[in-house]
Amino acid sequence: MRVVLQRVSYGAVRVEGGIVGAIERGFVILVGVGHTDGDDQAQWLARKIAGLRVFEDDDGKFNRSLLDVGGQVLAVSQFTLYGDARKGRRPSFDASAPADLARPLFEKFVSGLSSRGILTAVGRFQAIMHVELVNDGPVTILLESPRA
Repeated sequence: MRVVLQRVSYGAVRVEGGIVGAIERGFVILVGVGHTDGDDQAQWLARKIAGLRVFEDDDGKFNRSLLDVGGQVLAVSQFTLYGDARKGRRPSFDASAPADLARPLFEKFVSGLSSRGILTAVGRFQAIMHVELVNDGPVTILLESPRA
């Protein structure tokens, strides 16, 4: 699994003009699922992100995690994170998991965050979404789980 994680002071996702998920301080996370991913990758990412220290302590150093600051997560499924544009001008999405595999792994990832006490909002799977965020820092991290 791959994620693009942005530390934010606000994030929301809209579908057909209405907000379906919104957070305050925390992370907006775009989540891509590859066709070889499984439960282990979803749980690894949830653990990693819950403990990732990218919030400042009193000295301005990245020493606090999402759990330490009571942060929230807005998770948005994003199959295009597995787009391969090395050839031609149209990306190939062959490495992206089909929806019937991706949806339960995305849900497992979200559950892994929620079970750690992190308030987690989500976008709508397979919908056209408009994602709004105020990047705090800016801080943007790319993460990829170990391969299956």
